[in-house]
Amino acid sequence: MRILMSQPNTIEGIFFDLDGTLLDTSEDFIFTVNKMLADDHLPAMDGELIRSYVSEGSRKLVQLAYGLEPSDPKVESLRNRLLDEYNDYISNDRREKAAKLYGGLPTLLDALDERAIPWGVVTNKPSVYAKILLAQANLSHRSKTLICPDHVRLTKPNPEALLLACQQTDANPAKCIYVGDHWRDIEAGRNADMVTIAALYGFISPKDTPDQWHADYNVSSAEEILPLLEKYKWQLPRRATHV
Repeated sequence: MRILMSQPNTIEGIFFDLDGTLLDTSEDFIFTVNKMLADDHLPAMDGELIRSYVSEGSRKLVQLAYGLEPSDPKVESLRNRLLDEYNDYISNDRREKAAKLYGGLPTLLDALDERAIPWGVVTNKPSVYAKILLAQANLSHRSKTLICPDHVRLTKPNPEALLLACQQTDANPAKCIYVGDHWRDIEAGRNADMVTIAALYGFISPKDTPDQWHADYNVSSAEEILPLLEKYKWQLPRRATHV
C-alpha cells in the first residue's frame, strides 16, 4: 500500500482522549473491579485484562468480571455499583496509585504551552470523574477545554465533541490533532477532519486491530509524540490517500 501525504498545516490545537491516552488510569479500575469481586467473595480478575478493556467502558468491565452476557439484567445494577465504588476511590487523592500522565507527556505539554498551542481533553468519560482526575494531576488550569458526554448530544465517534473543543479554543479542526487509544477516537478525529494519532501504548484490548483504524500516525509510546511534531517542524501532514 502506498500512502500519499497532504501538505502540512501549522498546528492550532491538540486534543487528547483521557483514559489510556493522556492519563494512565488503569490502577483505579483494577482496584475498583477487584474490590467488588472480593466483596462478593469471587476471585480477583487479572489486572492486565482489566487494563486492556478500560476503553470499552464500565458495562464491559462488569460483564467480564462477572461472566455476564450484555443482555443480562444484572449488568446495569453492577455497572452502577462499579461507578459508585470508582467515584469513592478516585475521590481519595491520597490513594496509593493515583492516575498519572504517561511518560513523555509532561515534556510535550510544556512544549505546547511554550508555543501557545492550546490543548485539551475530549473524552467519553462523564465530567464528574474527568474533572477529579485532571485536578489531581494538576492539569485543570492548563487544559484549555474539557469536553465530556454531558456537554454534547452525540458522543465519539461522532465529531460533535471535537468540533466543540475547536470552537472553545478558536482552532480550525483541519489544523488540529486528536490522540486516542480506541477506534472510535480515530474515527471521531477523521470525522472532524483532524490529523489523528493512535496511542498504541494505551488500553488496547486483545480484539482490537489498530492497524485497521487508519490513523495518520501510530505511536507505541507517548514519548514519540513530541519528536514526531518536531520532525515536521510543528506542521504535521495528514495521511491523504491510501493507494
